[in-house]
This record gives sequence, C-alpha cells and structure tokens, in this order.
Amino acid sequence: MTTDSHCYETVPKVVPADTSAEVTVRPTDPRRGFVPEKTYEVTAIGMEGLGRGDGPGPTQMEARLVGGALRVRGRLAGEQEHVLLVEAVEGDQRTPVAEARVYSLADDLYARRPLKGDFHIHSDRSDGREPPAYVAGACRRIGLDFMAVTDHRLYAPSLEAARAFDGVEVDLRIWPGEEIHLPDNPVHMVNFGGSFSVNELSVDEQAYRAEVAAVEREMADLPAGERRYQYASCVWCYRKIRQAGGLAVFCHPYWVTHRAYNVPEWLIERHLADRPFDALELIGGYHMHEAESNVLQVARYHEQRTRDPARPIPVVGVSDAHGCERGELFGWYYTIVLAASPSLPDVIDAVKGCYSVAVEALPGAPPRAHGPMRLVKFAQFLLREVFGAGDELCAEEGRLMLSHVAGDPAAARQLARLKGQTAAMMDRLWPRSGKREQA
Repeated sequence: MTTDSHCYETVPKVVPADTSAEVTVRPTDPRRGFVPEKTYEVTAIGMEGLGRGDGPGPTQMEARLVGGALRVRGRLAGEQEHVLLVEAVEGDQRTPVAEARVYSLADDLYARRPLKGDFHIHSDRSDGREPPAYVAGACRRIGLDFMAVTDHRLYAPSLEAARAFDGVEVDLRIWPGEEIHLPDNPVHMVNFGGSFSVNELSVDEQAYRAEVAAVEREMADLPAGERRYQYASCVWCYRKIRQAGGLAVFCHPYWVTHRAYNVPEWLIERHLADRPFDALELIGGYHMHEAESNVLQVARYHEQRTRDPARPIPVVGVSDAHGCERGELFGWYYTIVLAASPSLPDVIDAVKGCYSVAVEALPGAPPRAHGPMRLVKFAQFLLREVFGAGDELCAEEGRLMLSHVAGDPAAARQLARLKGQTAAMMDRLWPRSGKREQA
C-alpha cells in the first residue's frame, strides 16, 4: 500500500500548536481503505524535531477507526509541519500504510487566512492585451483571491474592472490601483487600493513640483539637484498613496532597461535605508531571459535584512503581466498574504506587518516562496498541501466570470451558487472555530 499523502484526504490540515487536536485521515481510493480487523498506530514526526514537552522526538497519537476513516488525536508540539505516520501493527511487526501531513501554528498565524493575489498587472487600457474585466476573470481562473489592475499612469481601468462585476456575486476582490510615473523620476511605484489617483495629482506639474520642493527641504543630507529631487519625488508619492489608504509599492528596482538597472543603486540604497515605501516588489514579473533581476532583488533584500535585522522589510510578488493568454508572466509570480480577513484594510495591514511572501512559480519548476523564513516554511506547505483543491474551485469561477464579461446572462446566476465555496473549503482545512483544549 502506498503511503503517499496525496492518496489520503487529511482534515484539517492546519491546527493550533501545543493543543490537543483531532485530525481525520481518509483514503481517497477504497482499495487503500483501513481494515477494521487490524490495529493501527500513529506517530507524529515533527519536521523540526520538536516533540512532547521540551524534548525532541516523535509523539504517539491516539487513533481509532470511524466509518472507514482514521481519527487521530493528540498534541502537536510547536510551530512546524508534522508527518503523521500510520502503521499497521501485528505483534512485533509494524507496516507503514499511510502518511498524512499537518501544520501546527502559533496563535498569531492560526488566526489568519492565506490569500493569493497580484498587486501589479496591466490591461489593454495601457500596454496589456485584454480589457480590465477580462484580466480580473483570468486572475480568478488561476486561483487568485484578490487583484488590482495597475495600468501605467491610469487609475480608471482598475475601477472599470470592478464595475464589470457590479451586482454579480464573485469572491475575487477587485481593488483600485495604478502604476505611477512621475516627471524626471526613474522609479516606478504602485498605488494598490488607494481611493484616488496619485498620477492625476502630478498632471498640474507646477503644483506637483512645489509640493515636492517642500519635501526636498526636509533632506539636508542629500545634495541639491537631481538626486534630491528624485528621492523627494518618491517620498511625496508614497505619502500620497498612504493618504489615499493604499499600499505603496517600490517596483522592480533591478529591472534592466536602456542597458542599465531601472533604479540607480544610490536610490535603491536610500530606499532600503529609509523605507519610505510600504512594500518591496521582491519578486517581479520578469521573462525567463530577465530572471537574473529577481535573483538580485532577493539577494539585496537578504543583505539589507542582515544589515538592519531590527527593521523587517515587507514584500510582495507580482506578475507585472501585460497579457493573460500569451503564456508568459501571468501566474508565474504572485503574493501569499496571511490576513485577518480578505478586506482591503486587513490585506494592507498584513503586508505592512510582514505577513506576506513573494512566490515564483515558473513553468516546469516547483513554486518557491521568498520572504521571512517562518512564513516561507509555512507557504511551501500551503503550496504543496492546501492550495491545489482551492485552485480547482477558482478555475470554475474564473471561467464563469469571463463568460459574464462575454455577455452570458446565465453566468451571474451560476456564480451566485458558487459564492463562498473556496472559503468553506478553507474553513474545513483550517477551522476557525471550535474549543481549543490544552493538552
């Protein structure tokens, strides 16, 4: 009998750490069923070597058969992944028959929920290929929980994407956004979720430059001229994004354009030292031949964390895709946010609080999360053990959203019937309620 975890349904997959938890392991194929006449024992093996009490080592769990499923109960120590090894026991002989994988979390993470999203993507209203509403539907089709169209210098397309689903019950959160380009400033910045356009504030260039000059006067340590203006312009922009209630994202610093990095190294250094932004675009939407830029961004992030460990850097991953059907970028890069709820303020607060990781999922390669080690370990578990089932549900919803955009009158009714299905699945795998028993 195979012991592979994917041959068994395990519910829940995520439990509170250091409490008495019950997990049900059920074969997905009747031919791999548990035999009532046999005795089964279950050992929890913590991936990080944490066991019962303060000592390392495996933990024996209670196990009983109920309706063809094995109910396993016991204390799962510490925040870590556990392998639940199920063995059939006959006298002195022990035969492995199944493995299940569960993650136990400390309270701050257990109270949250994982959301996948894209903070930076384009439509045909700037230089993308599909209309804003199509981009939104395609994002749900690949399993995203939230997104914003962030066209170059344009805020209206993000509103257009949301309006296309007015009155339609969809679970994808579609929020406002824009990619900001300011006069004589090489830095690209994203306004994610802001209630007004920052690009539009720079249209009156005289008024814009007067406000930036006021910011420049705060920067006596920078020489007058281009450098002081460029950095002051960035600070002005990030402040305006926050005034709008948005998340201020510092974009693709190591993107190569015009035979040089998009952002001069002195300006990257100043950004990382002062942190005027809310989140660093750690993993950006680079084509295969540009992937070195992500390597540099990740290396620079870790170097800065080493320099200044007391000040963590919030991160996001983005596709920066300019087309959803061209086979490149779209779905290759995204963010996992662990948020208190799927509301915009909670998602922004989670990113600012460093409860997010950037993910690269290049074709033909396993997905890789980047960010704080604690979250990366958990994100890799989610990518391997949890998100697959939800992606299948999202794919159906995304196809219906695209049908709605194409004018199918039945699509909205079908979407209403599916509303809440992904949240219900997640609550089953990661239950919010239930009395927590201290072991």
